Amino acid sequence: MEPPCSPQAVEDGGEEDEEELSGGEESDLRSGSGRGSLLTRRGITLRVLLKDGLVEPGDGALTIHYLGKKFVGDLLNDGKIRWVETGQIFNSPSAWATHCKRLVNPAKKSGCGWASVRYRGQKLVQYKTSWLHKYQPSADMSLVSEEEDEEDEEEGKTAVPAEEKNKNAKPGLHDIMVARRTDRERIPVRYGNLGARDPTRDPHTLVELSAFSAINRFQPFNVAVSSNVLLLMDFHCHLTTSEVVGYLGGRWDTTTQLLTVLRAFPCRTRLGDKQSASAVEEEICQNLFMRGLSLVGWYHSHPRGPALPSLQDIDSQMDHQLRLQGSNNGFQPCLGIICGPYYHGNQGVASTITPFWVVPPPEQRPNDYGIPVAVEVTYVQDNFLTSDVLNEMMLLVDYYRTAPDIVQFNQYWCPDTTMMDKIKGSLSGHAPKDQAYSQILEHVYSQLSITQ
Repeated sequence: MEPPCSPQAVEDGGEEDEEELSGGEESDLRSGSGRGSLLTRRGITLRVLLKDGLVEPGDGALTIHYLGKKFVGDLLNDGKIRWVETGQIFNSPSAWATHCKRLVNPAKKSGCGWASVRYRGQKLVQYKTSWLHKYQPSADMSLVSEEEDEEDEEEGKTAVPAEEKNKNAKPGLHDIMVARRTDRERIPVRYGNLGARDPTRDPHTLVELSAFSAINRFQPFNVAVSSNVLLLMDFHCHLTTSEVVGYLGGRWDTTTQLLTVLRAFPCRTRLGDKQSASAVEEEICQNLFMRGLSLVGWYHSHPRGPALPSLQDIDSQMDHQLRLQGSNNGFQPCLGIICGPYYHGNQGVASTITPFWVVPPPEQRPNDYGIPVAVEVTYVQDNFLTSDVLNEMMLLVDYYRTAPDIVQFNQYWCPDTTMMDKIKGSLSGHAPKDQAYSQILEHVYSQLSITQ
């Protein structure tokens, strides 16, 4: 949702970044003079391969597949790489590979560029090998085979092709609006019992959250969530027995590493209605821009089930994290929240609200699912219920007024509590400091009663 950064050359490629060669040095490479020092010290650049006709410039000619994620780049006439996602320019395959891999796995130190980047489906290291066979037939090929071996070990030799993994990947956040099954009792499983990805496994399998400390990590950011965000989100999730989805708007402070969630943007559309979803997403983008907010996350409901992520939710969250990180030069977290309003395992009438994040699987096990972890959040009580939030609540009432799956608030949640009592009780936990909010909400509740 952030504007693309201005195209500027990125040179940081870790230990494997290549230096540009002068015309004389390129001639030396072809003739074989000084091969031992020149090849090991600087290597063969994309510019060399372009000049000798082994590769050609082209849009989308270069790709990287890493831990199930795909990156696409244009090969430019001067041998540099332009990342399609942002327009950034990279001086070498290693610089681009390192940048992309750090988006998925911030702990990544280097990118194994020639073995990671593919030209028209083939690893660049194979073109380097072809060049050496042609111009330096006596060269020691172990120099390039080591690169390929390192990348094979990193990605996993039995890895499922990234194309297969991405076959059903969702290109945008609005595509989380896909049809899901009706909630029923589902028993969560421990992440450690999942193992590698299994295409026969039910994507709606729920997974218990891990703690950052349990995987020897610290939470890499702090989170503060406005009480009005929780109130609007909880209200939205209470209205229907079907799953709902919404966006979270806020700000990310790179200095304090604080993610502040200031506004919820419910999606007034049905899951699976992709045509309407696009229009709703565009409207929300405009609302974010008008308020000076950035997209910082998303929420959805598990109406009658535990507020824990499914395997599908884990993959969606990982996609969203990557998309937000890829929109600028630095790290930016994407918060996922699950709200379970009508799960009978909840304590009392309050919904269970679960903030979560996904840590990429270990590099030595790239076929594993991402690790869902609980995010510690500070909840900030707003001073009053804004007219903005109240208006959004009324729009939601109007949207669901004639829906066949609207909750019947005159029915009973449990023997001594109606559905109306339940929603009132749950929302009272997100009350602003101004006590007049309860009188304001009574008007909203009265409109809900009219719908029955």
